[in-house]
Amino acid sequence: MMHFADRADAGRRLAQRMKSVDGRDVVVLGLPRGGVPVAFEVAKALRAPLDILVVRKLGVPFQPELAFGAIGEGGVRVINESVVRDANLTEHDMAAVERKERAELQRRLERFRHGHDRIPLAGQTAVIVDDGVATGATAKAACQVVRAQGAAGVILAVPIGPADIAESFGEYADEVVCLETPALFFGVGQGYRNFAQTSDDEVIALLDRASGGYQDVVTSASVDDPPLREEDVRIAAGSMTLLGHLTIPEHPRGIVVFAHGSGSSRHSPRNRYVATVLNGAGFATLLFDLLTLEEERNRANVFDIGLLAGRLVHATEWLAGQPDTASLPVGYFGASTGAGAALAAAVDPRVKVAAVVSRGGRPDLAGEHLTRVHAPTLLIVGERDEAVLDVNRRARDAIPGKCRIVVVTGATHLFEEPGALGKVALLARDWFMMYLGQAPAGL
Repeated sequence: MMHFADRADAGRRLAQRMKSVDGRDVVVLGLPRGGVPVAFEVAKALRAPLDILVVRKLGVPFQPELAFGAIGEGGVRVINESVVRDANLTEHDMAAVERKERAELQRRLERFRHGHDRIPLAGQTAVIVDDGVATGATAKAACQVVRAQGAAGVILAVPIGPADIAESFGEYADEVVCLETPALFFGVGQGYRNFAQTSDDEVIALLDRASGGYQDVVTSASVDDPPLREEDVRIAAGSMTLLGHLTIPEHPRGIVVFAHGSGSSRHSPRNRYVATVLNGAGFATLLFDLLTLEEERNRANVFDIGLLAGRLVHATEWLAGQPDTASLPVGYFGASTGAGAALAAAVDPRVKVAAVVSRGGRPDLAGEHLTRVHAPTLLIVGERDEAVLDVNRRARDAIPGKCRIVVVTGATHLFEEPGALGKVALLARDWFMMYLGQAPAGL
């Protein structure tokens, strides 16, 4: 069975099977949240508009997995009269369910829309994309809703689903595209190496990028090119072994090493999202955990900049010994205390670091190392993260090399606000393109 590296990889592979829709009036619709990264890659390959499709199925009160209807944006309401009759539902029963689901629908729309108007579907072919189909209830509701919104044709496109997916969607979709239908199917996640949850920020950022006509998507590889190397790695750091995830696109421009002081860097949805944007711009990425689980239980280790910086140096030296990365210029992307570690490591004579980016970081923790930082440094801070903003300003004044602060309007420490993380990713991409990017090898 084919295994997808992540949702973006699944979307690129799915796009290769969507050539038949070229030339049609197509709107690609991602089911949030997990379907949107997949849909983004499909829409990008087809040069088609991307939108989200927020739907809610209406479940029978005493058997909620059985849908008696569905609702969607714009007041769309679809009712299955035979289920209503068989379940003996009253108007009161249905109204109570619809009231609850309508409130949830509105909440999600307010979260995801964020200034993006719904794309009209009248006369269009609606390509509904999700990261996979399990029971199919939501996808079936989605098909019904787009028909009610006037779509001329409905295509369901997913990377993985049950063996009978085409048959079960026969009365809902005009066409079903599914890459993998394993005989022993027990869940969508079995098809992915990385199936971590998609965040609201990722959904909003991808919609922002698509609305710009994909002009901010810089890629050195075609949609047909899988990553040159995509794998979990183990890095020796003294007596310890650290775990990481390495991604190398075709013709890499450089490599960015992520430094996160607490929690798992390789499992952080924020780091993964930024890494995906950097991969799309032709950069290799290494997300690895600076501390083991046991070490992290001692909170003092999270603030031990000497320890963290040493681990970062070990990882950078490891990359210098790998044939695929030895010649690549290196950049650091630090978050929280990892930013202090990145700046301290950047002045270590054992490594050569071309650029540093900090997201909501604590560069002040690098202490006297700041006075020796000459790698171009970008400090990204949320406008409402006032305490961290202050220490970043002081760090900027202490760094003798090129150093810039960018304040993201309305953002707090974790950049959880709509669109905030997308801005961080694009700022980091542009900084590395300026100071780290080299002409892609082999081009």
